[in-house]
Amino acid sequence: MDPIELNDEQRLLRETLRRVARERVAPRAAEIDDKAEYPQDMFDLLRELGLFGLPFPEAYGGTDSMVSGCLAVEELGRVCYNTAYLLVVQWSTFGAILAAGDEAQRDRLLPGLVKGDLRAAISVTEPHAGSDVANIKTRATPVEGGYSLTGTKIFCTNARVSDYIIVGAQMAPDSGHRGLGFFIVEKDAPGLVIARDEPKMGARGIPSSELHFENCVVASENLLGGEGGGFKAIMAAFNHTRPIIGARGVGLAQGAFDHALDYAQSREAFGRHVSDFQGIRWMLADMAIQIEAARGLVYQAAQAIDRGVRGRELAGLAAMAKCFATDVAMKVATDAVQIFGSAGVSKDFPIERYMRDAKVLQIVEGTNQIQRNIIADQFLGKPKG
Repeated sequence: MDPIELNDEQRLLRETLRRVARERVAPRAAEIDDKAEYPQDMFDLLRELGLFGLPFPEAYGGTDSMVSGCLAVEELGRVCYNTAYLLVVQWSTFGAILAAGDEAQRDRLLPGLVKGDLRAAISVTEPHAGSDVANIKTRATPVEGGYSLTGTKIFCTNARVSDYIIVGAQMAPDSGHRGLGFFIVEKDAPGLVIARDEPKMGARGIPSSELHFENCVVASENLLGGEGGGFKAIMAAFNHTRPIIGARGVGLAQGAFDHALDYAQSREAFGRHVSDFQGIRWMLADMAIQIEAARGLVYQAAQAIDRGVRGRELAGLAAMAKCFATDVAMKVATDAVQIFGSAGVSKDFPIERYMRDAKVLQIVEGTNQIQRNIIADQFLGKPKG
């Protein structure tokens, strides 16, 4: 049963991507993870399918449907975390520019993102500041014609293959998030050094890099949202796309369940199929319950966005969807490894990859502890002190 009512176009999209995922994406998934190489062939496939504008306005080649975006990410993530990630990194930057960019910035960058002619990244995380954006140390100092950026970033996903990077930097020291600005930095900008790629345990196919800004001059027209105007818009954009992160969790959990179910039905122990043991049957039942609950929450949040829900009402619902779905992904993947037994920890089987990728989901795009803070703020207000 579908978690929400889908229209004919959405059902066709899901069936098409389910077939494409099975026939063209799944055969590449293990190799992408094992070699930790950027999957250009998968990027080309997504471009061929015209998916890069999917959840955004029709004026930019999309369907204006967050539900459709979640369907795509779920189906691709069911067989390959990294291929689904290609959509997510493209959509994160698109959403930020759509929310905070002026008309000239949108016209210059969004068509290329939709067509797949451009790639981009967002860089916020620093060695001592991840979710704590108010503590960002990278500085943006006014200079003639623009700003000079100085500082260090880490875990900038997609940076190495991007044409430009949206960078968060403090414009007014000691002003917290009120002084934070976001800048469009071209990859070949003098003073930008893309250093080492992080050796990650999961999400290995999409590089996450360390960045150094050494008096990197950015033109004034590359400031998003004007001075002090970009922060709220971009944070709202993150809320807007958070159900997509939840959909990654649902897809990953469903894929892990698929593998566990197949293994339990084909493997024998003590003269019986593993799936005949009550303990295993209950594990699989619990996994199915958790996945359906997560799917319902994710698509409820996505549908709310399509109805125009925004602001505080959306923030709590989107945080619930991301937090619960990615926690479910971790729980289901862990139980799937248990069902595989000793084979579950072997790289000869795919399930260990699901467990590594699931752990990443609980941390990226706002840790699940941060999501719980957002949710608690809805009914308790901000903590004092």
